[in-house]
Amino acid sequence: MRMEELLAACNSNAALVKKAISNPAVLNEAYNYPRPSSFSRGIRLDLGNITVLLISGTASIGPNGETLHPGDFRAQTRRTFANITALLEAEGATWKDVVRTTCYLRDIDRDYAAFNEERTAFYKAQGLDPLPASTGIQAHLCRPDLLVEIEAIAVFQRTSAR
Repeated sequence: MRMEELLAACNSNAALVKKAISNPAVLNEAYNYPRPSSFSRGIRLDLGNITVLLISGTASIGPNGETLHPGDFRAQTRRTFANITALLEAEGATWKDVVRTTCYLRDIDRDYAAFNEERTAFYKAQGLDPLPASTGIQAHLCRPDLLVEIEAIAVFQRTSAR
């Protein structure tokens, strides 16, 4: 999508439509956790024929809210990418629509090299060109057994199939 198309959509009189993104077959809703949390897995914004997906921080969480692969950084990274993929697919998007990620690592000094290897392999398998803009940050995550969490922003022009 060209910047001119995005700006035209933003300047149009089209109504902004918002809805929550979910894919409970892969990742339950945070308010269903044993200790509920109040956030959406993501938000879909439709403006004219432009859609923006704002994917919340996503980690290696299973369909029942359980942490998957505790202590295994690479497996957690792969599951995190799979969860984001499922959320994108629920809205008719792919990683080719992702324009930005923010990547939170519990221990960036220890894990960044492994993270970059996993991310590079995943992006290569997705055929991404260009790659999304990205920032890597060291952070205390919401659970002590989580080692990585990723947010994503996707933008695409809707067609009748989306």
